[in-house]
Amino acid sequence: MKLKKQVTVCGGAIFCVAVFSLYLMLDRVQHDPARRQSAGNFPRSQISVLQNRIEQLEQLLEENHQIISHIKDSVLELTDTGAISPSGHLPFRSANGSWFCEKSLNVTSFHIFVSPSRGFHKDMLDVYSLLNFDNVDGGVWKQGFEITYEPNEWDDEPLQVFVVPHSHNDPGWIKTFDKYYNDQTQHIFNNMVVKLAEDPRRKFIWSEISFFAKWWESADEHKQAAMRKLILSGQLEMVTGGWVMTDEANAHYFAMIDQLIEGHQWLEKNLGVIPRSGWAVDPFGHSATMPYLLKRANISSMLIQRVHYSIKKHFAATRSLEFMWRQAWDIESGTDMFCHMMPFYSYDVPHTCGPDPKICCQFDFKRLPGSRVNCPWKVPPRAITDANVAERAGVLLDQYRKKSKLFRSKVLLVPLGDDFRYDKALEWDQQYFNYQKLFDYMNSRPEMHVKAQFATLTDYFSAVYKAKGVAPGTRPPDYPVLSGDFFAYADREDHYWSGYYTSRPFYKNLDRVLESHLRGAEILYSLAVAHARRAGLEGRYPVSDYSLLTDARRNIGLFQHHDAITGTAKENVVIDYGNRLLRSLVGLKRVIINAAHFLVIKNKDIYRFYQTEPFLETDDRRTTQDSLPQRTLIELESTPRYLVLFNPVEQERLCVVTMLVNSARVRVLTEDGQTLPVQLSAQWSENLHSCLFIQASFMARLPALGLAVFHLYDSADSPMTLRSDTLLRIPGRGQSIRGLDPLDSFSPSLSFLHQSIRRKDDPQEVRVQIQFLTYGTRPSKDKSGAYLFLPDGNAKPYSQREAPIVRVVEGPLFAEVVAHYQHFQQTVRIHNVPGIDGLSLDITTMVDIRDQNNKELAMRLVTDIQSGDTFYTDLNGFQIQPRRYFQKLPLQANFYPMPTMAYIQDSQYRLTLHTAQALGVSSLASGQLEVILDRRLMQDDNRGLGQGLKDNKRTANRFRLLLERRSNSGKPVDSRPVSFPSLLSHMTSTILNHEVLALPVLPRKHGVPPMRTFAPLAGTLPCDFHLLNLRSIQSQDAYSPSPYTALLLHRLGLDCGLEAQNPGFNCSTTQGQLSISGLFRGLDLQLLQPMSLSLMHSQPPLSNDSSINLEPMEISAYKLKLC
Repeated sequence: MKLKKQVTVCGGAIFCVAVFSLYLMLDRVQHDPARRQSAGNFPRSQISVLQNRIEQLEQLLEENHQIISHIKDSVLELTDTGAISPSGHLPFRSANGSWFCEKSLNVTSFHIFVSPSRGFHKDMLDVYSLLNFDNVDGGVWKQGFEITYEPNEWDDEPLQVFVVPHSHNDPGWIKTFDKYYNDQTQHIFNNMVVKLAEDPRRKFIWSEISFFAKWWESADEHKQAAMRKLILSGQLEMVTGGWVMTDEANAHYFAMIDQLIEGHQWLEKNLGVIPRSGWAVDPFGHSATMPYLLKRANISSMLIQRVHYSIKKHFAATRSLEFMWRQAWDIESGTDMFCHMMPFYSYDVPHTCGPDPKICCQFDFKRLPGSRVNCPWKVPPRAITDANVAERAGVLLDQYRKKSKLFRSKVLLVPLGDDFRYDKALEWDQQYFNYQKLFDYMNSRPEMHVKAQFATLTDYFSAVYKAKGVAPGTRPPDYPVLSGDFFAYADREDHYWSGYYTSRPFYKNLDRVLESHLRGAEILYSLAVAHARRAGLEGRYPVSDYSLLTDARRNIGLFQHHDAITGTAKENVVIDYGNRLLRSLVGLKRVIINAAHFLVIKNKDIYRFYQTEPFLETDDRRTTQDSLPQRTLIELESTPRYLVLFNPVEQERLCVVTMLVNSARVRVLTEDGQTLPVQLSAQWSENLHSCLFIQASFMARLPALGLAVFHLYDSADSPMTLRSDTLLRIPGRGQSIRGLDPLDSFSPSLSFLHQSIRRKDDPQEVRVQIQFLTYGTRPSKDKSGAYLFLPDGNAKPYSQREAPIVRVVEGPLFAEVVAHYQHFQQTVRIHNVPGIDGLSLDITTMVDIRDQNNKELAMRLVTDIQSGDTFYTDLNGFQIQPRRYFQKLPLQANFYPMPTMAYIQDSQYRLTLHTAQALGVSSLASGQLEVILDRRLMQDDNRGLGQGLKDNKRTANRFRLLLERRSNSGKPVDSRPVSFPSLLSHMTSTILNHEVLALPVLPRKHGVPPMRTFAPLAGTLPCDFHLLNLRSIQSQDAYSPSPYTALLLHRLGLDCGLEAQNPGFNCSTTQGQLSISGLFRGLDLQLLQPMSLSLMHSQPPLSNDSSINLEPMEISAYKLKLC
C-alpha cells in the first residue's frame, strides 16, 4: 500500500510538472515583450513556432500518460506477485535436478520512466505507438517542419560548425569491388595524399578498410608515408574501421564482429590507428546490436542516417536526435552509446547543411556549372568570390542555424560528401577552396557568432562533450536514453525497405554456411597449431593455411556490406561475390581437413602432410557458385572406410548423421567397435522416377568442438541396418507406390505435421497449419524491387492445378513427409532421438520460382496461440526485439528482418521458427508467423540499382520449428520491452546453423594409420556460454599467425519461464564463471589477457588460474597463449 501511494504521488507530480510547463510556455509566448508584434499582427513564422511547441508539449503529455500507465501496471504486478519475476534469468540445477533461475539478474519492470538522475528513457515500441506516421508536407523540409530562430540566440555562445568531408564507397553495388577500386576509389586515395597535405586545416574521414587495404598494398613507400602522416596528424580519420560498413538487418553478429576485427587488426598492424567513432550512413535501417558491438570495441560515439522519416521528424521535434543508445536488457548504463542521428532525407550535400535542399545544393561545389552533376532544384552553385562571399555566407549560416535548432548543443555537424566523391582532383579544389573562403569570412565577423571549420567526426563529438562538460562517451545531463532498433526503414511515402530482408535468399544461406565453416576452421586451426607447437611438430604442420583463413575472413567480411548480403547489387556483382564466397568455402574446407588430419592421428610422430595427397575428403561439393551442394558419395568395400565427424558446437552433441553410400549393406561401428543402428532411405531423382543413391543415417554422440571416428563396411551381416518404409502418393493414380523394400504396410496420417503439433509429454495439441501464399506487386508506377516491398494487397493462397506428389518415409531414427509442388518442395522431418535434435521439427523448403513474374512466395504458420498483436524477432542472432503489428501502418511496414529466429507466445505456449538464413518475417494476425521465402521481381524500384530481381536460384530454405510450454502456464506473458529465447531455443538455433561436417578418410595404398577421437575440452562448458570464436591472431607474416589466440565468449540471456527439456547431454551453469586454464585438454595456458572486442585495447593480464566472469548477454574477448 505504501508503495502504491508513493508511485501514485510520483506519477501525479510528473503530470503536474508537464501541465505547468505548458502553462509557462504559453505564458511566455503571450507576455514576452520581445515577441509582441506591432499593429496586433502575429507573423506566420511565430504561429508555426507556437504550433510546433504545442505539438511537442502534447507529445510529452501523451508520453507522461504512458509513464503513469507503466508505473501503475508495474505496481499491480508487484503487489500481485510480491516480487518481480524477470524473464532474463539464467537457469541452474538444484540438487534434486530442478531448474531454477538466478536471483542476481534483477531486470526492472519499467523501461520507460522519469527520474532526476536518469532522465527520460524511450523505447522504440512506445515511439511507434505514439506516432501517427502521417506524411504532412513540411514545406522546404518536406518530411519535417518549418524551423525558425531568434537572431540573438548565439550571442552568448557562438555556433560551432564542423564540416566533415567524406566519400561513401560501396565495396560492390553497380560495379564489382575491383572495378569500383580501379575506376574511382584508388583515385580518391591518390588525390587525398596530395590535396589534404596542401592545407593543414583540411580534414577527411574514411570508413571502408577493404578499399583502403587494397590501395595500401599497391602504394609505394612515399605514398604510404604521406598517408600515415595525414592520419597521425588528425587530418584523416578512420571511422568505425570495419572491413565494410556492414548491413545491420541480415548480418549475423558473428560476421559483424569478424569484419570489425579484420578491419581493426589491419589498422593496428599497418598504421597503429585506433578508431574512436562509428559512421553508418547507408545501411537500410539500424540494429541495436551495432552500438553494443562498437561499445565493446571501445568506440565511444556513433552516427546513423537511414531511419524512418516520421521517426526523424519526431526526434527532431523533441530535440532527441542525439541520445544514449542503451540495450533493452541493461538496467544501468553500462551499454550506453552516444548516437547522432542525421535529421534529413539523405547523406548527400543537398540534405546535410540544413533543412532546405534547394539552398544546400548551391553549396555542393562539385555541381558548379559545366559539371556533369547538377542541382535538381534548377539553382546551381556559384563559386565564392570577394563580391558574393558576404551574401553566400549569410545564406549558408541561416541553414546551419536552422539545423542546429534540432539539437541540444550549439555544436553542429555538417557532412560534406556523397557516393564515390572526391575521385577527381578538381572536386577537392572546388569544395575545399570555396568552403575555406566561406569559413574565413564567417570566422572574421564577430557579429555572425559562428566558428566554422573542416573537421573529422571525432572532432565534432569531442566538441559536443566539451560543450556539455562530460567525458567522451558519457551522457550529457539533459540528453535522452533510447532502447530498441530502427526497422523497418522508409525513405518516403509508404516505401518501406522490407523487401531486402529476403532478396536473393540463396546467397543469404550461402553466407551462413560460410560463417559456420569459418568459425569451425578457426577453432580447429588454432587447436591444431597449439598442439603442433606443443609436440614440436610446427614445422610439419601446414601453418601457411593461415592465409586461407585471412582470405575467407575478408571475403565473408566483404559480403556483410550493405549491398551484398542484402541482395541489392547488380547481377554481375552478385556473381563476383558468389565466386569469392565459393573460393573461400573451398579454402576453409581445406583448413578443416588439414587440421582434422593432424588432430585425429593417434601417433603424431608418424604424421606427415602432403599438399597433393589429402588425408580426408570434403563432406560435400559445389560445382559452381550458384549451385546447391552435393553430398560426397562413400564407396563401401569389405575393408573398412573411415569417417571423421566434426562437431562445431561447444556442447556434446547427440544427433542423426546422414551419409550417401553405394550399398544398402552398410554397417557402421564406433571407434571402439560398437555397432550402431542405421536407417536406410533413398535419395530420389528430381522427377521421382528413380532412386539415385542410398542414404545411410545413424545416431552419433560427438564431443564438444571435437572430432569422432567411425568405421563403415559393406557387410552382409548387418542386423542393425534397417530399411525405411517409403510410400509415394501420386495424384491421379489412386494408389500409393512403395519405394524401398517396406518393413510393414504403413499409411500415416499427415495431420501431425500439417495441422497440429503435440509434444509427447503434453496431452494438449496445438494447431499449427503450414500455408503457402503469394504476393504480387502494385499495378502503379511504384513497384516492388530489390529494396522495396510494395505488395498489391493481402497475400493470396498458393494454388496449382494438381495436388502435390507426397512421399512419406518412416524408420527407427526419423520420419519425414515430402510434398512436391510446382514451385517448391517441402520436407518436414522428425528425429526419433533423445536430446536437442528430437525436440523440434526439421523443415526444408526447396524453392524455385524462376518461371514467375512479380511474385513473392510466403510460408505462413497458423496456430491457435493467442499472441495478439505482439511477436518477436531476433536482431543479428544476438538478441530478441519485441514487435507489434500496427494497423495504422501498411502491410509492408509490419515486416522485419529475421536472421535466426522469430516467435509468438501466449500464457501457455511459445512457438519459435528458427532459420538458417536471413529472411523477412511478420505476424499479420494473432497466432500467425509469416516468412517470405523468395522474391522474383521484373523491375527496378528506383533506388539506384537499375535492375529487378530476375537471377533467382533453386534455393533451400532451412528451418526448425520448436514448440515450448510455459512452466508457469496461466500467468500473463511479460510485456516488457525485453525477451530472451530459452536454453533449448538457443541450442536449436545453434545446431541448425552449425551442422556436423562428415569427412570421409580417403583410401590409402598402405592402409590408414590409427586414429582416435579428438575431444579438445577437458570439462563441460556451461550451457549458457557460447564459444563465439577461437581466432588465431595475426603476425607481421601474412602466411602464419602469432603465438596468440583470441577467445571470444558470449554468455547467453535466457528465458527460464519455459519448461526445460532434456538436451541429451550434461547441462549446467556456473552463474557466469569460467576457468580458462583447465578448459583445453592437453594444452597449458601461458597468457590470459582481457581485450576489447576487436582486440585493439588490452587490459592487464590475469593470473593463469583466474576465473573469468561474464554477465548475461555479455560478449568478451581474451588473448590466450596456448602451448
